Amino acid sequence: MATPVQVTAFHSAPGKMAAGGLRTDLDLTVEELRRLLALAGQVKKEPRRYRNALAGEYLALLFEKPSLRTRFTFELAIKQLGGDSVASTGPVAGREPVKDVARNLDRWVNGIVARTFSQHTIDELARWASVPVINALSDLYHPCQALADVFTIEEKFGRLDGLKLAFVGDGNNVAHSLMLCAARLGMDFAVATPAGYSPNPDIVAEAASFAKANGVTLTLTHDPAEAVENAHAVYTDVWASMGQEHEVDKRNGDFENHRVDEELLARAGPGALFMHCLPAKRGQETTEGVIESTQSVVFDQAENRLHVQKALLLMLLGR
Repeated sequence: MATPVQVTAFHSAPGKMAAGGLRTDLDLTVEELRRLLALAGQVKKEPRRYRNALAGEYLALLFEKPSLRTRFTFELAIKQLGGDSVASTGPVAGREPVKDVARNLDRWVNGIVARTFSQHTIDELARWASVPVINALSDLYHPCQALADVFTIEEKFGRLDGLKLAFVGDGNNVAHSLMLCAARLGMDFAVATPAGYSPNPDIVAEAASFAKANGVTLTLTHDPAEAVENAHAVYTDVWASMGQEHEVDKRNGDFENHRVDEELLARAGPGALFMHCLPAKRGQETTEGVIESTQSVVFDQAENRLHVQKALLLMLLGR
């Protein structure tokens, strides 16, 4: 049975993108969110039209975690828009406080993109820097990924309203961002996790408030079959993220019944999309057959990171 969701007050106010960049999904108003998706479509269709939009703009890329899609798509997005970037790997803080890092970068660059272990690092960068700070992944949110995902769904179905997105696996940063995006864009959302791996209750409460206001459903369950029923898209992620390597054996056992295989995907219907933010552990959270099937859009998602991030940069920095 689905876990009932208690609706409580918001923990953060939506719509702060213009002031501080994109710390969390809620820094975009719903209007800005829809405008960004529309702009991403234009950028994808006519990339040459925007090739000088960031001329003379420079961004700092801070990566505490290894990255393929995030780093390549941000670097390419900036360069293809006519700007440039400087990347740094390793801890953001250590030799000096985050607030000092932020105030140094603030003097040199026009924006900061940070992929960090902690949301606190993102918030501190945004607090001390006057330039926009973009969350390229933290322990609580992955907004750029979710934006690319809903863009991909809209691209495939021609709409978002009335669709259902199901997430099977860990109640992690990707689940949080997808949940918030879906509830605000008129999509039903269901998440199936093993016991003890449910999403953050504060973020669930925020998403539930949006879902109630928009007349859509938010379902929390431990049963993957219940979650994927009538879903238009079925999403999963690795069972152990970076920084959780010491939990791999335990998680492999706990998540054994939450694999998206051919049988589970079939419960969603023949037209359902299979989605994954990658990298994927074939044989764990999904199977080779599913990820290589005609229902899989995982590489469309990866491509769309580029277009959505271009749109985000244009909204924050473009002239």
